[in-house]
Amino acid sequence: MMASVRTVYHVAVHVFKESVRDKVLYNLVLFAGLLMAASVLIGQLTAGQDVKIIKDLGLAAISVFGLFIAIFIGIGLVSKEVEKRSIYALLAKPVQRHEFIAGKFAGLALTLAINIAVMAIVYFAVLAWYGATESEAVQRAWEAPAVDPRLLVPIVLIFLQLLVVNAIALFFSTFTSPAMAAAGSLGLWVAGHFNADLRAFDRVVDSAAAGIVGKGLYYVLPNFAAFDVKAVVVHGQSVPAGFVLFNAGYAAVYIAVLLIGAAIIFARRDFK
Repeated sequence: MMASVRTVYHVAVHVFKESVRDKVLYNLVLFAGLLMAASVLIGQLTAGQDVKIIKDLGLAAISVFGLFIAIFIGIGLVSKEVEKRSIYALLAKPVQRHEFIAGKFAGLALTLAINIAVMAIVYFAVLAWYGATESEAVQRAWEAPAVDPRLLVPIVLIFLQLLVVNAIALFFSTFTSPAMAAAGSLGLWVAGHFNADLRAFDRVVDSAAAGIVGKGLYYVLPNFAAFDVKAVVVHGQSVPAGFVLFNAGYAAVYIAVLLIGAAIIFARRDFK
């Protein structure tokens, strides 16, 4: 057991180091920071709603650029090893294929966590600067202070959502090309945000079979809409702890299923 954990750890550290060397990460984080700063200028165009727009755009920037990291680095975790033929040397070592998959996921999860943490720091710095430059009269009209600790909740939920995306990208990368893996991951990300519409699909179609398929897809596809609480928090409302814990459990189960599937598929691949 301990040997397996150590193996996963070493693979994860290798992934993290490789990701850090990739200048795309720095460019994405920098661009996200610039977008957050630009949101201050955009917010000035809408009187009375400026701080809400800044908060909303900042959270959207963290989500979108985190998505790019999760997908476009995640899909290359396996394919790069195969293309470079480094997979042969790696699997020749005492590394089980399920350990390889778990380590790859853990490495990118660590990369995501650090990048989201950096973007969150920039986000709160922008909000702190904005709050410090506004008059007390303007601040009293806000539903919540500029630097609101409740904003950490949507950031945590964004991270959980991106971990699921990470697992999806890794799953696709075990059996298809990078282009198809990216398309599949993006497709599921989009579908997951409209997943709630499938629950009542049988009420808007005449075909009973189509209604059953729609409801089945509702339970199979990831429900990313449940992780989106930006609108609630931006308006100064709190999110119940039970809601966050439920979504964390949902993400953990979904990730576990995807990683098990990825490990099974990867174990059956022949690299000879």
